[in-house]
Amino acid sequence: MPYWRNEFSTGYTNLKDGNPDVSPSQSSEIVSLLSAGTFFGALSAAPMADLLGRRLGMIASTGVFTIGVILQTAATAIPLFVAGRFFAGFGVGLISAIIPLYQSETAPKWIRGAVVGCYQLAITIGLLIAAIVDNATKNRNDTGSYRIPIAVQFAWAIILVVGMLILPETPRYYIKVGKNEKAARSLSRLRRLDVDHPALIEELAEIQANHQYELSLGKSTYIECFKGTVGKRLATGCLLQSLQQLTGVNFIFYYGTSFFSNSGINNSFVITVITNVVNVCSTFPGLYLVEKWGRRPLLLFGAIGMFVCQFIIASVNTALPSSQVANKVLIAFVCFYIYFFASSWGPVAWVVTGELFPLKSRAKCLSMTTASNWLLNWAIAYATPYLVNGGKGNANLQGKVFFVWGSFCLICAFFVWGLIYETKGLSLEQVDELYGKCSKAWMSKAFRPTISFAEVQDVRGGAGDARHASLADIEADVGRKKSVVQMEGGGMAGGEKASYQV
Repeated sequence: MPYWRNEFSTGYTNLKDGNPDVSPSQSSEIVSLLSAGTFFGALSAAPMADLLGRRLGMIASTGVFTIGVILQTAATAIPLFVAGRFFAGFGVGLISAIIPLYQSETAPKWIRGAVVGCYQLAITIGLLIAAIVDNATKNRNDTGSYRIPIAVQFAWAIILVVGMLILPETPRYYIKVGKNEKAARSLSRLRRLDVDHPALIEELAEIQANHQYELSLGKSTYIECFKGTVGKRLATGCLLQSLQQLTGVNFIFYYGTSFFSNSGINNSFVITVITNVVNVCSTFPGLYLVEKWGRRPLLLFGAIGMFVCQFIIASVNTALPSSQVANKVLIAFVCFYIYFFASSWGPVAWVVTGELFPLKSRAKCLSMTTASNWLLNWAIAYATPYLVNGGKGNANLQGKVFFVWGSFCLICAFFVWGLIYETKGLSLEQVDELYGKCSKAWMSKAFRPTISFAEVQDVRGGAGDARHASLADIEADVGRKKSVVQMEGGGMAGGEKASYQV
């Protein structure tokens, strides 16, 4: 955008074309301040979602985001523009933690992966629209060159607010705050069943019993999030979201245009639009495969595919720098890489973190995992110009930076094999049982739920009895007591039969 570069330049001249521009440090500041805002916003999402609820929390978050958009649209200099970026980022951080939370708590287990994965699909569509609008306005010689792309964001804010005014609060939030009647009405609306339908009553009872059981093990505090199996799940979620960023995907979407230009590729904006189209189209297979294959196989498939693509790009670019062959390989394998990411790590990272945690600490843990994503997002956005560009103080890696991203993709594969549990087809309450009974991630595929928390509560006389017992002990205890009840029932029936025969 020549007009934007000239308008916001503070005297720096781009060495490539001799035109006014922002300096590399200013570019890093502008790009990374959004991510810094998202980090703090994500951490703030937990108290907001627990205090206001998931639904009202999203509406309030959209208000914060809108303030940021207004500031950016009105800006004619870097300070106000950067302030707007931070507030917009803060709102995005809030929204990015609360939306997967809302989706996970409302979707039925058989389609939860696809529903939460649609969050990533919406992100890819947004990136595509942004690339198209940027391409359409980049040559305008007025403020519309940057104000139009920024102002388009108002439309999505309005759509989100209107949607949340129509949709109900999550039944699990109502259970968490002790509003059981509202939880029943919410679940009835979401499942399209009567409040007194047996299936709805059973699901609601299981959610209530599981929440009571989890509360019996410890309070809902930040300290508890780092203890026991919840701490293990939190570490898994934070590492998963961090590694999603370290695959290098946002290098393509943040700096793709300038990187393609520096590599000698003409029409770099068009290439960016093409990569965004690939990103959107490739997300659809992931929405199907996350329920067909499961979480673990799909993440492994994506990690290995990305690793191969990244190393091919880096190797060719190193061996044949600035050649037409290298440029064609770069474009082709960037598209292949985006396919592997968009069909696996893009949506599935949000799916897994959305279903990892118990209700009592779900908002807190999910906000921390999302903050991990944005923290790495910020670090990569800030460091990338120094890693890729030439000049004093820069690493000048150029295409070699793909060796870095590819190495992290290989780490991703080992991480998935060792720490990601298979949660396909399990309810959020059954995920608690999975972590309570299965100690190894690679054994999780064989897991089958056998505990009903409602039965635990009934047989043990309340979840408070389970404070010092493992799930295996509780299951054995429930089994024994059920057997006694059945034997007594059988004995009574036999006695009655004998008496009748006499």
